[in-house]
Amino acid sequence: MIATARIPGPRGRLILGCLPQFRRDRLSFLCEVAAKFGDVATFRLGPRRIVLINHPDLIEEVLLTRSRQFRKHFGYRLLEPIIGKGLLTSEGDFWLRQRRLSQPAFLRERINSYAEIMASLAERHVADWRDGMELDIAEEMSRLTRSIAAQTLLGVAAESTEKDVADSLELAMSTFNDRFNAFMPWPLFVPTGTNRRLKQAMRQFDRAIYAIISQRRNSAEPTNDLLSMLLHARDEDSKGQMTDQQLRDEVITLYLAGQETTALALAWLWYETARRPDIAERLHAEAAAVLQGRRATVDDLSRMPYGEALILETMRLYPPAYLIGREALEDVDIGGYRIRKGWSVFIAQWVTQRDPRWFDDPLDFRPERWLDGLQKRLPKYAYFPFGGGPRICIGNTFAMLEMQLVVGELASRYRMTLVPAQTITMEPAITLRVRPGVRVTISKTRRL
Repeated sequence: MIATARIPGPRGRLILGCLPQFRRDRLSFLCEVAAKFGDVATFRLGPRRIVLINHPDLIEEVLLTRSRQFRKHFGYRLLEPIIGKGLLTSEGDFWLRQRRLSQPAFLRERINSYAEIMASLAERHVADWRDGMELDIAEEMSRLTRSIAAQTLLGVAAESTEKDVADSLELAMSTFNDRFNAFMPWPLFVPTGTNRRLKQAMRQFDRAIYAIISQRRNSAEPTNDLLSMLLHARDEDSKGQMTDQQLRDEVITLYLAGQETTALALAWLWYETARRPDIAERLHAEAAAVLQGRRATVDDLSRMPYGEALILETMRLYPPAYLIGREALEDVDIGGYRIRKGWSVFIAQWVTQRDPRWFDDPLDFRPERWLDGLQKRLPKYAYFPFGGGPRICIGNTFAMLEMQLVVGELASRYRMTLVPAQTITMEPAITLRVRPGVRVTISKTRRL
């Protein structure tokens, strides 16, 4: 049957559409649209027609069963000047080849080999923490995940990449957000202040990354890092390898995915733990009983189910990647409605993962909801913090391993309490950032 029904949604202003509301508070706006207009709703952001899809079955159609009828939407194309044609932005046969070349680096056995690095860096990171110390746990998690990303991805110490890589990416991400919120962003060749800052940031990043790639190509010494795996990967059909440009694009993509999103999930996790003594007590008791003062290993993780549940609940309520965008390559019928070629589809983890149809008391932070097999009972796309379909995040196993080890390491040694009288807000840019940070006071945990 041909879909003929008109898609419901807010009308917005004549020229801007709903762009002012989206700019002002995009998270609340998306929730309000879904609540008022249902599982398929439409609105305009300036000249762009958006369709917001919220039901798990329809999300599965877009991300999996009909994925070939969509491509990444305009927001991802705005990212190309920053991350090039990495796995996040590339399309078609090129994306498939890059995914095939990259996949062996992310097999579980390979990922588990990084557990010792992750745990030891977490242990070293907190070595100087003292009772009563006040710190910004969001910044601490960012520093820690930068160290882990630098060591496991690039095989270098974080200190050698901190200035040229981390600082330039921070600037690049902030300028991207400016471009995404603009009614019509200026082309990059126009010398606006934002464009000049973006180009300067990427020149700085490229100098650092190409130097590491060159050094690795000219070195006969084997290394156990993801860059080396990518550098030596060969396509089974063409027998070709990645060029320096392709390596650069994949490195920056994986660096962002492996550092920024993980750091944010951990920041929100410690925020909830620091303000909820009941959650903190259960987490610290579990970690202390299992680890008993020693460093965490992969084998320990199955004996710390509450720590995993805490991570799952954090990514439900505070998904670092809170919005997925696609663009229809042809007219597509979804849920009884016609989505026209060129229209964008928004799929928001922020909305679906807070839906009372799938989660009891959805706004309540309750890690224990995951301890009785909830994940197996849920519709497949009611919970999808790593995306789904062929383009599911390639680093999801890496990220879960890293978060579980970091949570176990820190919880077995320290507990945190929120510093009073601070205002903590969400900044939904590319990722769900925390501003201005999360200040906590730390104290050593008691030994069981």
